[in-house]
Amino acid sequence: MENPRGEKNFVVGAARIGAGPIEPALYLVATPIGNLSDITLRALEVLAASDILACEDTRTSRVLIARYGIKRSMTAYHEHNAREAGPRLIAAMEAGQSVALISDAGTPLVSDPGYRLVEQAVEKGIRVIPVPGPSAVLAALSASGLPTDAFLFAGFLPVKDGQRRKRLDTFRQTPATLIFFESPRRLADSLAVMADVLGGARPACVAREITKAFEEIRRGTLAELAAHYAEAGAPKGEVVVCIAPPGEEEEASVEDTDRLLLSLAAEMPAAKAAGEAARMTGGRKSDLYQRLLALKAAGDAG
Repeated sequence: MENPRGEKNFVVGAARIGAGPIEPALYLVATPIGNLSDITLRALEVLAASDILACEDTRTSRVLIARYGIKRSMTAYHEHNAREAGPRLIAAMEAGQSVALISDAGTPLVSDPGYRLVEQAVEKGIRVIPVPGPSAVLAALSASGLPTDAFLFAGFLPVKDGQRRKRLDTFRQTPATLIFFESPRRLADSLAVMADVLGGARPACVAREITKAFEEIRRGTLAELAAHYAEAGAPKGEVVVCIAPPGEEEEASVEDTDRLLLSLAAEMPAAKAAGEAARMTGGRKSDLYQRLLALKAAGDAG
């Protein structure tokens, strides 16, 4: 797993820069999420100087290190081989070697492999050194136009509808901007569920292909975004969804909501009326639907 050439340098523009020695440790190196120019000089130095370069996918990482003239071998470390590769990397660090860990893109451990290796290193008393840089989470949040003073990153939602709704329901009253990763092919469905569970009127942002040629930052309510992607179809590329915290404005009174529900139900089916009320009030469609059924039952009994 050592660098067979023994070369510890990298290239920026026309300059070849030497990478000085670094201490034995586990380095968590953030790499570009799209634009390769987003790499930091410190990251390049660590990648070039480390004794072992551990990558989620060596084919993906080879593009990056070739771009900066780093000539060295790599070893794979991913969720499927962590049980075998982890102990070897720990043994190498205990023997005095340095290990640089990178994922396919962005900051290691953020919805990427690496937690187990860090846990093992900490248990062995090995120093863990973060080398910060690009992060799709923070890039999307900063451009979203949503509150940034408090945020919660929740990774990918479950694929199954029931589990997805249950997971989202735990965040309904979280006083922070919510951030999720999502698959392009599931985006429209997930946005529709988010609108139903969290409220269609809640402001949100879909950030796609961040730092790449076709970067898109689309803002609107959850209902508007769900409708857009339902019509436009699955987009291409990596997707981050940011959702505003619950509004601080006073919620509509129970009496106002009841009147709205009954008024809408006089013109459309109950399910559609509940959905329209959810869009108008920011409430949950399922809760409003049950409330409407109860109002109708009470009216029939009277």
